[in-house]
Amino acid sequence: MLTISQALYDQIVAHARADHPDEACGVVAGPAGAGRPERFVPMLNAARSPTFYEFDSGDLLKLYRDMDDRDEEPVVIYHSHTATEAYPSRTDISYANEPGAHYVLVSTADTDDAGPFQFRSFRIVEGQVTEEEVQVTA
Repeated sequence: MLTISQALYDQIVAHARADHPDEACGVVAGPAGAGRPERFVPMLNAARSPTFYEFDSGDLLKLYRDMDDRDEEPVVIYHSHTATEAYPSRTDISYANEPGAHYVLVSTADTDDAGPFQFRSFRIVEGQVTEEEVQVTA
């Protein structure tokens, strides 16, 4: 289960909405080994695409060095889907290389009449996708 604060949830959703119609992407870092998301790090979608996201390699290297200096790890890796449901695509699955991370997808497309977006979390390990519950705390 992903437990995330309302503030972080709101920041991820706001980033997804702000970058629409392009996909948004970013990381929520947390203390190494704690599994607790704490620090919101929005990233630039280097692809600037409504159907694909790509972290800028220089920005990603800088982020990992910064997390290393702070004794942090990526707890949540998020991106948005602008025209489809919030479920990992084959490309998303192939790029998932952090087996301990929660992969959050936000859909800014109203595909199920559930509202203007979906917020879902998944574990992706060795190509296997497992959806998990999301608990939003105060």
